Amino acid sequence: MRTARRPAPPLPAQTHPEPVLEVVVPVHNEERDLEPCVRRLHAHLVETFPYPFRITVADNASTDRTPWIAARLAGELPGTRWVRLEEKGRGRALHTAWSRSAAPVLAYLDVDLSTDLAALLPLVAPLISGHSDLAIGTRLAPGSRVVRGPKREIVSRCYNGLLRTTLSVGFTDAQCGFKAVRREVAERLLPLVEDREWFFDTELLVIAERAGLRIHEVPVDWVDDPDSRVDIVRTALADLRGMARLGRALARGRLPLAALGGAGTTAGSPVL
Repeated sequence: MRTARRPAPPLPAQTHPEPVLEVVVPVHNEERDLEPCVRRLHAHLVETFPYPFRITVADNASTDRTPWIAARLAGELPGTRWVRLEEKGRGRALHTAWSRSAAPVLAYLDVDLSTDLAALLPLVAPLISGHSDLAIGTRLAPGSRVVRGPKREIVSRCYNGLLRTTLSVGFTDAQCGFKAVRREVAERLLPLVEDREWFFDTELLVIAERAGLRIHEVPVDWVDDPDSRVDIVRTALADLRGMARLGRALARGRLPLAALGGAGTTAGSPVL
C-alpha cells in the first residue's frame, strides 16, 4: 500500500468556484433514510469542510418515493444534486456518478450513515493534500469502534480474511461504505472495474493496490443498521464469483497495472 512516488501537490487554500469534494450517496428505495441522511451530511460539511463541496444522490432504479425526495432536496440544499439510473446496482451508481464528476476528490458513503461523519475530513484530507491516491474507512484496524451483531462481524472478518488469503491484499476492510479517491486516479481505475454491484469496492481496491497506488486507511466508529436490507448470502456468493474472476484476470496479466502505477498526480503538475 506504500509507494516511493512523491506526494502530489496540495490543493490551493483559496476558495474555488467548483467543488473540491463530491460526496456520492448511492440509494435504492431509501425513502425513509434519504432525507435525514442528506440533511445531516449537508450540515456537517457546511460546518466542518473548508472547501466547496457537492452532494450527489445517485438513485439506482428506485420504485418508491426516493426520486421525488432526492429531487426536492436538490432544490432546497445548495450544492446538492441527484442523478437517476434505470438499472439497479450500487457499483453502477458510483461508477456513473464518479465518471461524470469534475471534482478533484470523489467520495461516497452509505445512506444509513453507519460510519460516524467525524471521519470524513480525515478520509479526504490526504487526497486533498496529495499524500494518498485512495482512502478507505476501516472497521477492522486498531482505533476503530464497531457496534454490530455477531453474524455480520463473522461474515466481515471471514470475507476480508479470504481476500488476504486468495488475493494477498494489504488493506484491512474492503466493504466499509466509506471511501474516497482522487479524480485523476478514478479516471484510470474505473474503466477496469467490471462489477456494478457490491463487489465494486473490492475490485477497485485490489486493482489499485496491485498497481502500487497509495491507499490511506482511517479507523472509523461504525454502528450497524439493524434494518439493512442487504441479502448477505446473495451478496457473499456474488463476491466469491467476483474474487474468482478478478483472480483469473490478475493471474493472466489482463490488467494494465504498470500503466496504472503512474495514475497519481506527480509533484509540480496542476490539480485544478
